[in-house]
Amino acid sequence: MATDNLSNTSAEIEKINLRLQALEEEKSRLLSQKAELESATPELTVRPTTLSTKEKVALFQELFVGRDDIFAIRWENNAGKSGYALACHNEWQAGLCNKPKIKCGECSNKAFKSLDTRAIYNHLSGKQTIGLYPLLRDDFCQLLVADFDKSDWQQATRAFINVCDSLNVPYAIERSRSGNGAHIWIIFDNKVLAKDARRLGFDLMDRAMERYPGLSFDSYDRLFPNQDSLPSGGFGNLIALPLQYQPRQYGNSVFV
Repeated sequence: MATDNLSNTSAEIEKINLRLQALEEEKSRLLSQKAELESATPELTVRPTTLSTKEKVALFQELFVGRDDIFAIRWENNAGKSGYALACHNEWQAGLCNKPKIKCGECSNKAFKSLDTRAIYNHLSGKQTIGLYPLLRDDFCQLLVADFDKSDWQQATRAFINVCDSLNVPYAIERSRSGNGAHIWIIFDNKVLAKDARRLGFDLMDRAMERYPGLSFDSYDRLFPNQDSLPSGGFGNLIALPLQYQPRQYGNSVFV
């Protein structure tokens, strides 16, 4: 009996030792991943530019392609509530605008403004903040954006871009309007099906989660476009364009 007890005790000790060894290996692996993520912190690079205002606006339009027949404008009321509304020539015009009883897309008097050079200039100069509709009318898109906006956004962003780097997927990191999040912009040379762009985004996210299992990725919010195809009677989700004037004064809504 004593021999059996001794044998059982030895077996338990051996299990504990094996478990401790496994934990040490796991700790070492996590510390290595942590160091890798910390070393990948993006740094703001300021480059002098000689582009004219007209050239800057043209470059912005070339990069951030979405619907050009509609766009949204950010609003904020005295209570601090904010949102986006479709830019319409008839907005709040008596006898023409029936908000909020009728949705803008269903209004017989809708006269949406085009996303033209003037609108982009007004966005960059602070006269308005534009929301872009990235899902085109033919269910194509020319950009993909991953949105991170909660407590672990910095770690999750680093994990995501590390995967992009490993697969040679070009990207640009925009610090969010609030400064407490990030948008990862992937710009395509040509139009691609939105479902294919989104499939790429989901694959990158899956790889990041597999590569960094110690991260919760709670900060991951969504992809833009947020749909594979246009919803009936709708335009799909909008995304705020970067380089918003007021947030830029605080180092936000800029690329880092």
